[in-house]
Order: sequence, then C-alpha cells, then structure tokens
Amino acid sequence: MKRIVKAGMIMLLMLVVIASAFGQGTKKLVPIELWYGAAITEAGPPPDDWVFYKIAREQLGIDLKLMAEPSNENDQDVKILAAAAANQLPDIFMVRREPWQILIKQGLVAPVDDMYPLMPHRAENWFDQDSRAYTTVNGKSYGLAFPGSLQRNEDLVIRKDWLDKLGLKMPANLDEFFNVCYAFTYNDPDGNGKNDTYGFGAFVEYFDQEQYMGRRFDPIMGAFGVAGTWNMTKQNFGLNVKKPEYYDALQFVKKMIDAKIIDPDWPSLKKDDFRAAWKQGKFGVMREQFAALAASANYAPFDKNFPNGEWAALPPPKGPSGKSSVGIYDANYRIYAISAKAAKVPGKKEAIAKLLDYMATDEGYKLLGWGVEGVNYSIDANGNISDKGVPDDTKFSSPKGQTVTQLRNMVFYNSDMELISRYPYFKTANGRTMGPLLYLKTFQNFPWTNVTGSGTIKPHPNNADLKRYINQGVQEFVLGKRPLTKENFAAFIAQMDKLGAAEWEKTARQEMDDAGYLQ
Repeated sequence: MKRIVKAGMIMLLMLVVIASAFGQGTKKLVPIELWYGAAITEAGPPPDDWVFYKIAREQLGIDLKLMAEPSNENDQDVKILAAAAANQLPDIFMVRREPWQILIKQGLVAPVDDMYPLMPHRAENWFDQDSRAYTTVNGKSYGLAFPGSLQRNEDLVIRKDWLDKLGLKMPANLDEFFNVCYAFTYNDPDGNGKNDTYGFGAFVEYFDQEQYMGRRFDPIMGAFGVAGTWNMTKQNFGLNVKKPEYYDALQFVKKMIDAKIIDPDWPSLKKDDFRAAWKQGKFGVMREQFAALAASANYAPFDKNFPNGEWAALPPPKGPSGKSSVGIYDANYRIYAISAKAAKVPGKKEAIAKLLDYMATDEGYKLLGWGVEGVNYSIDANGNISDKGVPDDTKFSSPKGQTVTQLRNMVFYNSDMELISRYPYFKTANGRTMGPLLYLKTFQNFPWTNVTGSGTIKPHPNNADLKRYINQGVQEFVLGKRPLTKENFAAFIAQMDKLGAAEWEKTARQEMDDAGYLQ
C-alpha cells in the first residue's frame, strides 16, 4: 500500500513539473508583422535561423514576421495603399510621407505618443524633439521617425595639386572661382602639354527639391541665394526660378559656358560618365558626394592615374552680396507607422515598443547593425567595428553577411561607430591616409540652405509639363539657345505662371504655413 501511495505521489509530482514546464514553453507569444525597408535590397531577407528571431521569441515574447517592401518608392506606395484598402496593413511598416498622410486622414494609422516613454534606449539618438515634430499632425505623433541617410554629404572639391602647380590660391568668391576655373582650362594644369582639361565638371541630376540645372550647380546658385527649387523662408517663399537673383545666377553660369570652362558635355553626361571623367583627370572643380569621391574602391582609379593628385574640400564661393551655400538639405527621416488595427489589440503597441527599444540597446544595435561578433564582425584595437579577422563569406560586408543586417536602417543613426565601419581609412599609392570621413565633417560644416518641409510639397496637377518647361527653358538660356535678356526671362516666367506656377506657389505656401515649416 505504501508503495502504491509513494508511486502515486511521484507520478503527481512529475505531472506538476511537466505541466509547469509545458506552461512556460507554450507561453503565448505576441505576433508582430513588420514591413521594413531593406538596407541592401539585392541581398535577400534574413535567414530562417537568424539569431534575432530567437531573441525576439525567448527574451521579448514576440513572434516576429518580416517582409521587405519593394525598393522602388512608387511600388512601395502601391503595396501599402492596396493593403490599406483591403484592411490588411501590417502591425508596423515603413511608409513614405505622402501615403502616410493619406492613411492618417483615413484613420488607418495610430498615434504613438504613448509609445515614446516605453523606449528609453531610443530617447536620445533616435526619437528626439526634431524627429517627433516630423511626424506630428494636429498635436499628435502618428509615426516613429528613424534617422535617414547622411545629410550635407556633398561639396565642391578642387584639385589642390593643380592649384599648387599654377601658383593659385583657393578661390573665395565668384570672381576668383571663375579665374581659377579659367586657368584650369587653358593653362595646362596637369602639365601634359594637351588641351584636355576643364575648370568645372557637372552633369544634370534632378530631384524634386533640386530642379532647373540640378544639384551640381547649387554651389553657384547658392552664391546668389537661390539654391534648390524652393525658397522656404516665410518672407520670400516661392519658386527660386522666379526670384530676381536667379536671373543673375544664370548670367554667371552662362559666362562660364561661353568661356568654355565647363565641360561642354554636361547637359548629356550620365552620372557614371561624370565620375569616369574626373577619375581620368578631366575636371579641376566639381561637386561630389564624399564616399563617391574618397571610398577606397571609388578613389582607386584616380589614385592609379594620378598618385600625386589631391582633391581638397572647397568652401562654396561667396556671391555679390556675400551669400554662399553648398546647396540645400531637408530633414531626412524614415517613417514607421503603427496600424490602427494593431493598436486596438491589447498589449500590441507595448510589444512593438519593447522590440524597438531592444534594437537600440548596445546588444541589439550591434546585432542588427553588423551581426554576431566573431562571425560577421570583429572589434579592432581602437574599439571600432571591423570586418577583419572573420570568415570572408560571413563578414557583414559579404553577400551572406548583408542578409543579417537588413534591418540596420532601423538602428543606425550615423554614429562614429557606424561611419568608421562603413567608410574605413586606407593608404593611397604614395602613402597618404585617405578616406571619406576626412571630407564629411568638413562638408557638413560649410554653409548650407535648410529647406525642411519642401519635400512634402504636393506636385502641381500639371507637374510633368510644368517641370519640363522650366528645366528645358533654363538650360536653353544658359546654353545660348534662347537669348538671356531680362525681357525674354520675364516672358518665360509669365508663361510659367500660365502653366500653373503661380497657382502652385499659392497652394504650396498654404501647405507649408499649415505645417509650420516656414520660418
């Protein structure tokens, strides 16, 4: 009898233990569906055995499901708006500002003000006052604004070795700028006895906020106070092309073209052609992006061709009234929104906040930014992250390594750790230390024109025809295809207004006033 009782007690104890273990092992996970913007679209998604999935389940109590959004912005918009129409928006998703505003009006995204206190690790470097303001509409924050790509990362650069050879000083104003470009064109700065150089190199690179001739000419337009498409000051808001100073700026550009000190192929050059040309020693001054100029792989062809060549950062030249600007910059954030449907599920917003806050811890930051130490990255003697000493096929810069850093845009905030790992220093052919970061800080400290908010201006209904008319007309003026006189330019502006420019300015001003962007 005693044996039976004892056996029963043992069995009961075992059942309790098993039940307890079973209960812990089957604790209900919070499902979270996240649509993300991939860091490297061609690399593919994280693998099924990604360690972060395990951490999400075991440490955070989250069953994480990921889906990469299309790389093309238009396709992103279509996917998100289609999901919204079907009431199938994911719990958290990256969204561009225009469709995001539509979703707010439709009541399909939730306010997130109550989430900020739940994410203390993100308070300083991610969700600061500026980022919260970026997603605030009518006093409520409807999205989480993650820092975007590096701002103010381009500038004019000049061949310092050419300056030294010709005994010239760095130009400080437009007159000196013109004279240096002239000398670089006609005084054989490379000493090869050939007439094969131009003072200034450019190509046409349009963005909605940088129309007319594109951003490569912005340092010249900035000397007249008309860099970029829009003037975003409260006192003088409007299209820069309609400002009196814009006519003066065109006169200066035309003077350069007439003197043949700009590469005459600039209207038809593509970006790759432009970059091949400076690596072949064709230009003495240009505006270029810091990594495109000085990252190891990008700089190598120039270094091979000109081991003693040297590009120096050039402050934007001052114009007639002392103004100067490299160009424009806009507050740059990636918006992640929480669907209203998700917000109605008890505990869902709290779980999302827990997930995002873990990403911002030191452990999560390194894991999502670079992977696993010893597998995807190493720490060098200076405490910097490196891909040295880890397997070639798994290091974070390898195709396989890139799959485990696809969410890095949700954790990166352009810290020194990130920049050094992404843009390492190297030695040139003649032993000089080179690297993009030697230029970045200098570029960022030069004068720039803040146009925050201009990227949210809605296109004119006749946008394609209007932009084509303006951009084509500006080029025709500077190229001499249309005489650049005040009378002709006034007629050009009048026709622009007939096509909708005046109406566009009026509507845009109301948008910017309502949003509080004009200062």
